[in-house]
Amino acid sequence: MEYPEFKGKTAIATGAASGMALLFLQKMAEHGANVVLTDVNEDAVQAAAGEIRRKGGNAIGIKVDVRKYDEIQNAADIAMEKFGRIDYLMNSAGGCSQRVCKQSGGFVNATPESIEWGVDVNLKGAVLFVRAVLGRMFEQHYGVIINMGSIDGVSGGACLDYTASKCGMIGLSQGIANYGAEHGVRSVCISPGPVLTRAAMANMRTLLGRAAEPEEIVNLILYVCSDKGAFITGCNYLIDGGRSCAAGRF
Repeated sequence: MEYPEFKGKTAIATGAASGMALLFLQKMAEHGANVVLTDVNEDAVQAAAGEIRRKGGNAIGIKVDVRKYDEIQNAADIAMEKFGRIDYLMNSAGGCSQRVCKQSGGFVNATPESIEWGVDVNLKGAVLFVRAVLGRMFEQHYGVIINMGSIDGVSGGACLDYTASKCGMIGLSQGIANYGAEHGVRSVCISPGPVLTRAAMANMRTLLGRAAEPEEIVNLILYVCSDKGAFITGCNYLIDGGRSCAAGRF
């Protein structure tokens, strides 16, 4: 699908050194958008941005820890200085704290520090990034904010801070939709089931018998961001191969 409306616009994503956020920005760059990759891993985000530039895209990579507002604000300022506008934000940084922080024994044995990491990265960082860019979008009377949720935010999961945070992303999207509508700003939450950004996701069962390819999720995000999705705001898109409606089957 072609998206000529992305040409000259600017897209930012968190957690963009890899996974769906990187793929989203690669696709945006292919359609002529300027892209700003942010990630806590400086080497990886710079390498990813460099690869986009080598393929002819306009890309910059910036080290950002989404728990630190000064780093978030710095990224937004650089984007404005370099490209003059911010049109799309994808809040994608995060993960299950028990896996990322190498906790064992389930939530009852999780350290407070790992729980704080989960809430801060999965939810608070998204709220802070919205704070940094929303005023710019209001000024240009245009913007789309994509908040990455999860099936666990709808049906629940054993990593409780992750589940709570991903449920919070739905509320954040609804709040932005209400607050931003009169300023031309839309927002949705995208809640995938298993996605093959990690090999372990292939073990999660769905009605369709497989996990999603990352491009299947990104294709939906691109549509929502485009003029074709201009009447879409405030909703949560489950894209999970039917896992959420398979109560009792798995």
